[in-house]
Amino acid sequence: MVRLSRAEAQERNRAKVLAAAREEFALRGFREAKIDAIADRAELTRGAVYSNFPGKRALYFAVLADLAERTPVNPPAEPALTVREALGQVARAWVTRLPLATEDERAPSRLGVDVIPEILADELTQKPYAQLMRLNAVLLGLALEKLRPPKEPDGRLVRLAESVLTVLQGAGQLAAAAPGFGDPFGVIRVCEQLADLDLHDRWSVPPMFPEVRESDEPWSPPEAVDAVTGEPAHPARDGVVAVLGLHRLSAAEDAVRAAPPGAEVTAVVVTSTPQELFPLARLVVADLATCLRQAFPRPAWPRLRVVHDETGAMAAAAGVPDPADMTEVAIRVTSGRITLRTQGFGACHAAAHPSP
Repeated sequence: MVRLSRAEAQERNRAKVLAAAREEFALRGFREAKIDAIADRAELTRGAVYSNFPGKRALYFAVLADLAERTPVNPPAEPALTVREALGQVARAWVTRLPLATEDERAPSRLGVDVIPEILADELTQKPYAQLMRLNAVLLGLALEKLRPPKEPDGRLVRLAESVLTVLQGAGQLAAAAPGFGDPFGVIRVCEQLADLDLHDRWSVPPMFPEVRESDEPWSPPEAVDAVTGEPAHPARDGVVAVLGLHRLSAAEDAVRAAPPGAEVTAVVVTSTPQELFPLARLVVADLATCLRQAFPRPAWPRLRVVHDETGAMAAAAGVPDPADMTEVAIRVTSGRITLRTQGFGACHAAAHPSP
């Protein structure tokens, strides 16, 4: 009999807990599910469940994140060539996973109906969720700009992306609270029509410019996966790596807007409460990422890479040993070396700008 290492045993137990929790949540719903019942299903102790997850809410988010990240992605047969086509495809991918009025209340599609109530129940999750949604708007906006570059140098389509996400999130909440209300095809058409809006959206330079320090340090980041594309993130390439706490994610856009064409921009997501909040971060980003990959041709995928640094290894390699939710540290990478470092509000823009 092969003896498992400690890490392998922990990973196996985690997988067993996730599988058992999914069954329990599907059968009883989030509110009625019990940790003891999940432990029994997994044939583990209650303590083994809590050693992997700090509570039922984090476990619930982790189950949904795991499902979202494993969602099969079918590349578009006919790649979207216009913003209207792309928004229609994004909306179609989004509404196909919403619960239907004809489904049983314990159907798999209704597994996520308690996500928003749980986020609203605690300030710990509210602020990160707001920033995660802003990050999603940036990702969607950047992809839309690949299909329709703004005429003005400072123009952008992030507000358009925010409007689309508002419609889709609202449709999701109504599908959960009032099954049968509204027409999914109507939601798709609304999102398509939003493409024609001119919201006079402009990007402005951050008002704060922190101290920038030149450097010459080795840069040896661990391997990482881009949460948006599901492919290697390649943080060692020339460009900007921004270590961002869950309260500072929107600052990633500053790096993208300021960086020269062709430079890699990687947002390394960190938090001071990783067991509690990373499941939420993975879930929110994966919900949009699967839609992006199904709607946009590969050349239009957003330039911004997103890495969930759950162990803190990437942040430590960047010289941030104790990341927190308000962390904003950015480094510039050139030829495998850290050549510039800055931190604080405005750090992303300062590190990415060709002449800080």
